[in-house]
Amino acid sequence: MNTPTRSKNEKLILETLRIANSALKLKNLKLNSLLEVTNAINNNFTTKQLLKIFEFVLRNQLNISKLSLYTFNTRWQCELTYGLPEEMNNFSVEQNLLVFKEVTEVKDKSKLFQGHFEVIIPVYHKHIPLAFLLLGDIKEDIIESTRTKHVPFIQTLTNIIIVAIENKKLAKDNVKQAAVRKEMELAKEMQEMLFPVSLPKNEKIECAAEYKPMGEVGGDYYDFIKISENEVVLCMADVSGKGVSAALLMSNFQANLRALLNYSTSLTDLVRDLNKRVIESTKGDKFITMFIAKYNLVTRVLTYVNAGQTPPLLLADKTSILLTTGCPGLGMLDEMPSVKEGIISINRNTVLLCYTDGVIEIENEKGKEFGTSKLELILLDNPEASMKDINRIIIQQLENFKGDRPFVDDIALFGCRFF
Repeated sequence: MNTPTRSKNEKLILETLRIANSALKLKNLKLNSLLEVTNAINNNFTTKQLLKIFEFVLRNQLNISKLSLYTFNTRWQCELTYGLPEEMNNFSVEQNLLVFKEVTEVKDKSKLFQGHFEVIIPVYHKHIPLAFLLLGDIKEDIIESTRTKHVPFIQTLTNIIIVAIENKKLAKDNVKQAAVRKEMELAKEMQEMLFPVSLPKNEKIECAAEYKPMGEVGGDYYDFIKISENEVVLCMADVSGKGVSAALLMSNFQANLRALLNYSTSLTDLVRDLNKRVIESTKGDKFITMFIAKYNLVTRVLTYVNAGQTPPLLLADKTSILLTTGCPGLGMLDEMPSVKEGIISINRNTVLLCYTDGVIEIENEKGKEFGTSKLELILLDNPEASMKDINRIIIQQLENFKGDRPFVDDIALFGCRFF
């Protein structure tokens, strides 16, 4: 009499055990998958290796037959896909997916995804989309569970994978940034080596300089070179462009200048030779403007050439002139046309102020340039000030003049007072 009831109970028990076993199997599968992914991340697996594990879990263990994973790295790209026709390779994330902010089940698959996808899983960080996972043909025959029980696990796994990939990108970016910083530090050190260690301050001549690059390195250059017992060379130059490339070009220029000074008999020959060297170095991509002067401490004669540089101010007896005589900038023309030299007899207490265009072209909040006239007034108002103090006053007035506006170019000042 009890046999049918016992058989029915046995079936119920067996079914309960089978469901429990299936649930346990699913739980273990998910735990093992998470453990495998975590170990892979801790062992610094590559992005490619992480994606292979991700694909194996979804494709082979969860029976997901169609999948596309899109990530962003300067642009949206398909990081992983399988089970889809080739035309889906041209799928646009911007047009189709950015509207999805949370896990979404696709109800009308034919319109948007050509019937391929059933679930969209977005990955966001602080409202910024990092990835989109699209799933199709979700088969659950190996485990008796509803799709809604699959999706939270897949979402968790996707988040872990995407965060790991993002961390790898950030680590790589940090390495690149560190390399760039190191390169900039080396360029800065190299540029500082271009400038003279000390400038003269004696009974015949007093020199001082200030340099403020817009970035860590710039393309401005000044120099004081003693070429004989009684002769010195003063130079200020400016490379077109900024940054490391400008600093490297100026380093090459300084080496050429100092080498050519050993045997050039005149400034004209020197300028022509420098022009050839600049053309060879830049292939016409950049040019250098330069003011160079040779001063005889005994005869008090200043000979100069202005090769396209912002004209220096020469102030003597409360009268100023701009030193403009010269030629085009170096590297502008394959063959330098006629080079003209300026020759000036220097009176006592004459001031020569060289500066780059970043000084006079700086604008205030109304868009008005600082200009040369303000530099002239500073020289006239401070006839007894040292060149170091004059440079300091100019920098302070530039700061006051520009207000909250930033410096948009390198600032270089090189001044000399002749006693």
